[in-house]
Amino acid sequence: MATNIDAVADRFAKVRARTERLAAPLSAEDQVVQSMPDTSPTKWHRAHTTWFFAEFVLRADGTSGRVWDRPEYRFLYNSYYEAVGARHPRPQRGLVTRPSVAEVADYRNHVDKEMLELMAGGLDTAIAEVVELGTHHEEQHQELLLMDIKHVLSMNPAVGPAYADRPHAPAVDPGPSNWVDFAGGLADIGVDHEADGFSFDSEGPSHQVLLYPYALADRLVTAGEWIDFISDGGYQRPELWKSDGWYRAQSEGWTAPEYWRPDPDQPDAWWVHTLTGLRSVDLHEPVVHVSHYEADAFATWSGARLPTEFEWEAAAADYAVVGNVLDEQRDDFTFHPAAAGPAAGRLRQLFGDCWEWTSSAYQPYPGFSIADGAIGEYNGKFMSGQQVLRGGCVFTPPGHTRSTYRNFFHPHTRWHASGVRLATDRQ
Repeated sequence: MATNIDAVADRFAKVRARTERLAAPLSAEDQVVQSMPDTSPTKWHRAHTTWFFAEFVLRADGTSGRVWDRPEYRFLYNSYYEAVGARHPRPQRGLVTRPSVAEVADYRNHVDKEMLELMAGGLDTAIAEVVELGTHHEEQHQELLLMDIKHVLSMNPAVGPAYADRPHAPAVDPGPSNWVDFAGGLADIGVDHEADGFSFDSEGPSHQVLLYPYALADRLVTAGEWIDFISDGGYQRPELWKSDGWYRAQSEGWTAPEYWRPDPDQPDAWWVHTLTGLRSVDLHEPVVHVSHYEADAFATWSGARLPTEFEWEAAAADYAVVGNVLDEQRDDFTFHPAAAGPAAGRLRQLFGDCWEWTSSAYQPYPGFSIADGAIGEYNGKFMSGQQVLRGGCVFTPPGHTRSTYRNFFHPHTRWHASGVRLATDRQ
């Protein structure tokens, strides 16, 4: 993969600045809370993404003296890289009150200064590729930062305070969902890492799969359609659910998507916690924050199914990568999925708004191999027990998603911005 050093340095500066903008509305108290084991404090995200460059770039270039002399940071802010050494347990990240938020800001500033000085002197291609990987890694954490703080704020007894003060305009009815047919056949899946620009290792190698004729819904499932599922007893009907999903739904008391709360004044109506505060569920917006188990149960209830990741990618190949993604500097950006535009005989909402659950397990492609060293732990070690999601979401930074991008989460998780697009077979 060829790497433009100047472009990498420019990207580094822009990505690092975006993280600080996203953290800026949060108090020091906001930034240290961990509301469940799956989330991480904002302070940890800011420190961990900095540690990545300190560990894999500033140490890797043979000039370890450049790294700020805080050896405890290697323990506190290593996420899962066993080859680097011991690390602080993930569920206890919220207990680390020191170093302070101010000290983490100093850490970021110091490492940024060292990185910019290093890049100004030129980098060899191998190190430049690690820097580029680090910027995409930080964009992943920008998305997580927003998803995690949303969960943190939802736990506040003051009815879920807002991250941002943005007005919500009622969504326009996107109209009924329609099927878009695809002929199937041999489809090219994945990327050629040597020719296709940046991609994560799990997106390749490029290979072919055989698809049978299928159709995809032209838009995401709406909140109004999900209320119909609830009203029809969707959360009380075991015949709609996979066994593991039914067990999880019953044991955790699921009756609606994450962040939904019954409206005490209106039967069958709901409120939803968003990053701009608590408000009524808008029936025309996509449903978001549902697990794979819920998505699958809804598909069964609908007489449909979830798409495979290969069907999704083959369908997306002819679409421009545009959609409702993160634009935190726009005054009318609401940090929430938007309703689909009018039907046009093509797929709508393919990129942005919600990550779309697929029926595919997160597994290696034919010919996949794990890179040497600690960097090889980036994706391959997670290829077990997780489901693939496609398309990006409203928290995904612009330019970070593509048709080959494979996100993955455990099937029971709901705090990430995941939604549903239906699929069906064609003869």
